[in-house]
Amino acid sequence: MTAPAQVAYDDVLRVWREADGIPQIEHAWLFDHLMPLGGDPNGPTFEGWTLLSALAARTERLRLGVLVTSNRFRPPALLAKIAATVDVVSGGRLEFGIGVGSRPDAPRARREYAAHGLPFHDSTHAVESLAEACTIIRRLWTETAPFDFHGDHHHLTGAFCSPKPLQRPCPPILIGGQATPTLRVAAEHADRWNMPGGSIDKAIERSTALDRLCNEIGRNPAEITRSIVLPVSYDRPEDTRNTIRAALDGGFSHIVLGLHAPYPTAVARWAADTIIVPLSDKITTP
Repeated sequence: MTAPAQVAYDDVLRVWREADGIPQIEHAWLFDHLMPLGGDPNGPTFEGWTLLSALAARTERLRLGVLVTSNRFRPPALLAKIAATVDVVSGGRLEFGIGVGSRPDAPRARREYAAHGLPFHDSTHAVESLAEACTIIRRLWTETAPFDFHGDHHHLTGAFCSPKPLQRPCPPILIGGQATPTLRVAAEHADRWNMPGGSIDKAIERSTALDRLCNEIGRNPAEITRSIVLPVSYDRPEDTRNTIRAALDGGFSHIVLGLHAPYPTAVARWAADTIIVPLSDKITTP
């Protein structure tokens, strides 16, 4: 994962193109913020989906996505069209990540809404909107005739998406978040669930909660791949490996390594050789 803030386009492109040639690295991710979360508050931040499309056109193998898209930023039908475009550009490599958006108690993230004229609704509204968005997006990707949708938060008339994504029936949907209301949406809609950081013990507890919510609606919890973002320490790689081991032992098979800028020369190769290869006996493809 390369957060597209406080970096240049060439920096991100260099890391992704290098990673694209390393088989041990299976996927690459951006984040979805419109302003920096750290460092210079007026520093550069690239729009995630625009950048993802550019990177999709310059890579060949990596599965790729935004971890995770803020459902607060774009209407779901527009987002479905954007994502379908990226899936076509990438040759069918998109992993569709989505979540409710920024927490109300994160001032750095909260300010981007006012700065871009975007409403910031309360958490109940945001979770309900996310559930409707997941329904709309999947229908747009899979249904062959225009349809109407009239929910509590989204209303569409004659909705249709063409071209469809290349992946059939559609790209995998990854829902990120840890609050119980968001986990309920993941239990119903997600192919993958991502825990956005925090301790391994907390991640395991939230994964267990997801199991329970799946059981409540009659869904097999094993259908949802467990994913987690883990920060990489350039100075203490053994600490990173230990954390990954704990995550794997806790049932998380989709590991996202968070690289921090500035990116060292050949950082993707370093991550493969120093972090991933020594753990190869424990890693299985999800």
